[in-house]
Amino acid sequence: MRLEPSELVLNSDRSIYHLNLLPEDLADTIITVGDPDRVAQVSQYFDSIELKKGKREFHTHTGTVKGKRITVVSTGIGTDNIDIVLNELDALANIDLDQRIVKPKKKVLDIVRIGTSGAIQPDIPIDSFLMSAYAMGFDGLLHFYESGGVRDEAFARAFVEHTDWPGEKSRPYVVPYDEGLGKSLLSNRIRLGVTVTNIGFYGPQGRSLRLPLADPGLREKLRSFSYGKHQLTNLEMETSGIYGLAKLLGHRAVSMNCILANRATGEFSENPAQSVDELIRYTLERLTSP
Repeated sequence: MRLEPSELVLNSDRSIYHLNLLPEDLADTIITVGDPDRVAQVSQYFDSIELKKGKREFHTHTGTVKGKRITVVSTGIGTDNIDIVLNELDALANIDLDQRIVKPKKKVLDIVRIGTSGAIQPDIPIDSFLMSAYAMGFDGLLHFYESGGVRDEAFARAFVEHTDWPGEKSRPYVVPYDEGLGKSLLSNRIRLGVTVTNIGFYGPQGRSLRLPLADPGLREKLRSFSYGKHQLTNLEMETSGIYGLAKLLGHRAVSMNCILANRATGEFSENPAQSVDELIRYTLERLTSP
């Protein structure tokens, strides 16, 4: 079925609307970062750069490292932006933009998020690296798609019961990482965890500057929750959307978190730029290892 211009929106040069990319601009391995400035922090380690494009908060560089073609794209903050980025990346890979039809043979993309995060367990060191084995989303994005097949309902139900989650808030959902891609990035430097994706930085993560919180005990509820062998480990703002949409669209996704803050101990990294740079170099090395 042909996709109408109002549904598949293209620019005058036939590039996809928000990302401003053509299908040939995209590698099969994609690194996502939140901050547009971090795109260049990643691509500085490329052996060559063939493409630099940008529109709004979405900046993209494509190049090669040790002969492997990689695209790095900035998403901005939040799962609302992830909805745009993941759908448009998939469209570039799996929709014929000229004919406006879905390709019969689907391409699988490897998508690796490199981002910053705050720990909620006191034993997680500042400047350490954590891979999200699961993402728990407070954002509600997946509820707009037929997504029951990719969500761990029992995990989410246990959390709702533990926290007495109020009905007026979006119901949390849980999605696992791609284990195969995750194994290729694992080492003894990486801790596996359960990442909570929030819809904001302040109140939704239990921070209060001038506004009182509806649930001042939320952070302790998060810290004390366990499901089987799993504890909630860290907070950020994109991973659940990446995991959910990647699974629905048939792609592989992993989120790599640099722990810059520990909310339980009150610590913050003394050199966050260095820690993020180390995670970038680590991830590129693992992605390009034979």
